[in-house]
Amino acid sequence: MKYKNILQIDDDHDDCEFFEQALKTVSNASYTSVHDPVDALRKLINKEIKPDLIFMDVNMPYMSGPELLTEIKKRKVIKNIPVILLSTSPFLSRNYEKIVGAKDFLVKPNTFNELKSMIRSTII
Repeated sequence: MKYKNILQIDDDHDDCEFFEQALKTVSNASYTSVHDPVDALRKLINKEIKPDLIFMDVNMPYMSGPELLTEIKKRKVIKNIPVILLSTSPFLSRNYEKIVGAKDFLVKPNTFNELKSMIRSTII
């Protein structure tokens, strides 16, 4: 397994629960979710959470995923953590190359089996 400590930053609690359930079926990686991007940045900088991979929603209040990614890449202590952006919109994926620093851009799957497959192919 490539990644053992997964962080998901997403303001949607249901999406996080869905993701965590899928993750547990395909991996024994530890999972943390943070629903506020500003709080997530603070916790990352202060090393309160130490993920080796971050899944981040694109559309969040206070700070968007790309804005948060920009802030992460400015900080020496966390800039090397790979970040995968997630969105419900397949149209945004075409512009993903313009979002500097993202490891990948994935469209949020609609079914549990699709989510398990996406997670499996990403973290294992």
